[in-house]
Amino acid sequence: MLIYCKIKRIFYEKVYLDNAATTVCSHDVLNEMLPAFNAVFGNPSSLHSFGREASNLVDRARDKVAHAINAKSEEIYFTAGGSEANNWAIKGLAHANMAKGKHIITTKIEHDSVLESCQALEHEGFTVTYVGVDETGLVSLADILHNIRKDTILISVMTVNNEVGTIQNIKAIAKTAHENGILFHTDAVAALGSVRLDVEDMEIDAMSMSAHKIYGPKGCGALYLKNGVKCQDLIDGGNQERKKRGGTHNVPAIVGFGRAIEIATKEIIVNQQKIKKIRDYFVKELTQKINYTKINGHAFQKVQGIVNIGFEMINNEALVTMLDLSGVAVSVGSACTSGVAKKSHVLTAMNVPDEYLKGSIRFSFGKHISKEDIDYAIEVICQSVAKLRAISPITKTGRAK
Repeated sequence: MLIYCKIKRIFYEKVYLDNAATTVCSHDVLNEMLPAFNAVFGNPSSLHSFGREASNLVDRARDKVAHAINAKSEEIYFTAGGSEANNWAIKGLAHANMAKGKHIITTKIEHDSVLESCQALEHEGFTVTYVGVDETGLVSLADILHNIRKDTILISVMTVNNEVGTIQNIKAIAKTAHENGILFHTDAVAALGSVRLDVEDMEIDAMSMSAHKIYGPKGCGALYLKNGVKCQDLIDGGNQERKKRGGTHNVPAIVGFGRAIEIATKEIIVNQQKIKKIRDYFVKELTQKINYTKINGHAFQKVQGIVNIGFEMINNEALVTMLDLSGVAVSVGSACTSGVAKKSHVLTAMNVPDEYLKGSIRFSFGKHISKEDIDYAIEVICQSVAKLRAISPITKTGRAK
């Protein structure tokens, strides 16, 4: 994207490579949402015609979300986002099934909304096992099986890791959970739009989703909850979402989510092919031009749109800042932990060597990216890394200069 700066009267590039944090709301989605702000403004819970019109929009969006993941419409519950869906799933399933036991299994690389929900449950007397991963970010099914106990009631493993893009063997893990009478939840926020999701085939009991990762609006997500699975209600005081989550529906955002997931499902093959071509070119050019780099994550079992690269002898926050000054937007990891000076818990769990961990950057590609954007980004990254290494007190061997 070319931006004109009136102050300096020059043109400069703006390249967005942080689509794993959020995506732009597409024109198609925005156009679908607009009538719900004024033309169809009724409260979906009202009995009159204005309410019925709004309720119909919510119902149609619910149908679209359900169709996209091969679920039933009554199994979709709208939330304010993926983090809320994760909180609801972890705490709701644990509280509703605690009579059977109070042990939960998850992984060390989950999103903070899952990890901190589990930590909150530990304060209530639940026991949580945090299973590790290998150097590619994959969870071992054997490790999951080894940690199952008689009182285990829930296993939660994310479908795709949001920092490195590794895809987990969800179907096998879910099957193992059910063979042992255990509920299975997956955080699919980073997977939506990148891999096909079928909750029946994958044997999912609960699944968290978010709209703003697939060119939809922020502030809207959903929890898939399989019929018959007991889960404690989230918000009391209203009959919305079949009495499980009270509060007036955010109709425009829900409509946008429905349209966004409809488009994402329809375009998934074309988008992923385009992104893969761009991603492969980016990685090849960058690793050829910059020495002492490490690709973090699985080499093959990964989504196309996320690349995590460790640059030796630099500080990742300094690189993010320098790239931003040149118009290239990237991140050091999850946007939910931005501004927090700490090492990535994902890369730490993967045992990424410290010299690469400190210099790891997440590049995430969207469907609108062009080769010209990538060429500019590569040029800026090479220049920035060279400048930072020139002033680095560390040599490639880790010894002070």
